[in-house]
Amino acid sequence: MRTRTKLVVSAVVVLVVAVAANRLWPKAESKKTAGPLGIPVHVVPVKQQDVPRFISGIGTVLSLHSVVVRPQIDGVLTELLVKEGQWVKAGDLMAKIDDRAIRASLDQAKAQLGQAQAQLHVAEVDLKRYKLLSVDDGVSKQTLDQQQALTDQLKATVLGNQASIAAAQVQLSYTQIRSPVAGRVGIRNVDAGNFLRVSDAQGLFSVTQMDPIAVEFSLPQNQLPTLQQLLNAPSPARVNAYLSDHEQTGTLLAQGQLRLIDNQVSATTGTLRAKAEFTNGAQTLWPGQLVTVKVQTAVDQGALVVPPQVVQRGLEQYFVYRVNGDKVDSVPVKVLHQDSELTIIQGVQPADIQAGTVLVRDGQSRLKPGAKIEVLSDEPAAATAQVQP
Repeated sequence: MRTRTKLVVSAVVVLVVAVAANRLWPKAESKKTAGPLGIPVHVVPVKQQDVPRFISGIGTVLSLHSVVVRPQIDGVLTELLVKEGQWVKAGDLMAKIDDRAIRASLDQAKAQLGQAQAQLHVAEVDLKRYKLLSVDDGVSKQTLDQQQALTDQLKATVLGNQASIAAAQVQLSYTQIRSPVAGRVGIRNVDAGNFLRVSDAQGLFSVTQMDPIAVEFSLPQNQLPTLQQLLNAPSPARVNAYLSDHEQTGTLLAQGQLRLIDNQVSATTGTLRAKAEFTNGAQTLWPGQLVTVKVQTAVDQGALVVPPQVVQRGLEQYFVYRVNGDKVDSVPVKVLHQDSELTIIQGVQPADIQAGTVLVRDGQSRLKPGAKIEVLSDEPAAATAQVQP
């Protein structure tokens, strides 16, 4: 009985071992036949395009003409003909000052001129008669000389009266305040009915030209040769004004042209001031506003461009990982230009890097020359980003 029981137990054990071996064997065989897994990476092709180069600085928007309107004579402000924020043209009438006293003075000067002209006319007639009589000694030479002096005196009186009229007319013109420039009226400081004085420093309001407008900015002094070259170029250098310091995320406010550089370098900061002029019909630039200025210095024609993270820094030189089938090669490159958005590269051997060459963009930390890779697609990440609320 015991012998039969041992046989049954042995048979059960053998059966269990056989089943377990049968289940484990395919997995072991599968692991044995499966090749090594590739290192996951993202790749990007090399692009060939024209790349403009820029130098950047922080600038302040300035009006080309900004005028504080002040009275040129003392008097009561009788009328304001413009509103705050109104756009005016050069020569537009903006305000009036009481002119009654000046008009009275002008009328008086005109009356005095008429009287002096009448007296001069009589004196000239007498002088002419005396000259005829003096030929036959009909009148003494003394009388002729006195008449000549009287005529000259009356001529001077006429000239003085004419000057008085001109001065009164100038004073009268000051009672009508006109805009000296085309621009936008600022906040009003004085209401109609107030007595204005020439010595008032505050002024009535300001008129600021908005279009065109300028931006003044500073650049390091080592950019002086570049700026001089740009100013001497046949066509003005392009200047972009942005709301922030990053061209991709910032708002482009306006595009203008480089106009001038200052005549000296600041000894304190080692910077050089420059000025650009912008068309500002949409009023995107406002006087006093701080903007980021980018001056285009050159254009790299047909440059080979990759994202900045593609290029790796070695002990002696830069290099990139080039995709070769399911493996990668390490290729040394030269970095011709680099910023936060792109890098211009060139192979040490020009044939190594060309337009369309596929390079590793992410995942370089685990790579080495000859390593096997698995290229990941960017589409799932993009799809996930679209699904997120």
